[in-house]
Amino acid sequence: MYRNATVAVVVPAYNEEDHVADVLTSIPRFVDRVYAIDDRSTDGTWDEICRAVSETVDAASGDENTSEDATDTPDGASDTRVENAVQSVTDGGTVPPDIVPIRHEENQGAGGALKTGFRRAREEQMDVTVTLDADGQMDPDQMDDLVEPVATGEAAYAKGNRLADSEYRESMPTFRLVGNWLLSVLTKIASGYWGIMDSQNGYTAISHEALCALDLEALGDDHQYTNDILVHLNVEQLHVVDVPMEAEYGDEESSISLTGFVPQTSFALLHGFLWRLKERYLARNFHPLSLFYGLGVVAVLAGIARQLFRGDDDGSLLLTMQGAFLVLMGMVLDRRENQREGGE
Repeated sequence: MYRNATVAVVVPAYNEEDHVADVLTSIPRFVDRVYAIDDRSTDGTWDEICRAVSETVDAASGDENTSEDATDTPDGASDTRVENAVQSVTDGGTVPPDIVPIRHEENQGAGGALKTGFRRAREEQMDVTVTLDADGQMDPDQMDDLVEPVATGEAAYAKGNRLADSEYRESMPTFRLVGNWLLSVLTKIASGYWGIMDSQNGYTAISHEALCALDLEALGDDHQYTNDILVHLNVEQLHVVDVPMEAEYGDEESSISLTGFVPQTSFALLHGFLWRLKERYLARNFHPLSLFYGLGVVAVLAGIARQLFRGDDDGSLLLTMQGAFLVLMGMVLDRRENQREGGE
């Protein structure tokens, strides 16, 4: 527990046999439960998760025989111990010290694996749920910095920010830094959280109340889930904070292709932005800023259409500029509304 709050950690893993065991065994001891989710990996990820479970069972029981030593024994004692541990979870129990191994029958994507852990944490009423990648890029020793604002009630959601400090930014590969900065700017507009950066950071902590408020089925199954969460939290008007931290880069390879990821995520952000405006400023409570956004977009599109079909440079330019001004005013009002309600 952390400050009398129960803490769970969700570790989604896909083809991370080189890192997942080290990640699981380095999680701080104030954590009550760890959901280690193998998203139907094609390598030895599941075996490594089971090995980590076996090691923690040995540590909890005071068994000095490590899983590596037991694997070499003729009677297969290690395999039996892991099978019993996994079966105890299937039967509704937990594995000391609370590492719960879960294996998907089909690959569900990064977001899909995360949602599996979220469902378990919500069902078991964990006060704070942390998301931690299995690739070793996130420092478990920084977890208390994320948990602190959520456990104390300062925020409903805390996320890492690798762009907060120039030293942290210098440690990021250039292509990741540029892509991250671009998507962070777009996410500010889409989510309404104008004060956040590093929107793609998957090192997060969320309260039980915020987790219950999320429609998990509406979140994306791919890597854009981080942006979807922010959009949905804003509609619920929940407070989000950034926690400065440094990423750790080693020999791991990213599974994200920027050529496909950036356009796909940008489209998802546009969809999220329109959904947020509809839900927060029209369906739930009408706000005039929706008119600025709506009329502005219509004016911009009308100006572009006029230029294409009529070639009227002066009229088209004026209409487009007027539309852009209205959209800008909508953004100003949107930011002010979120500042007033603690949305930053």
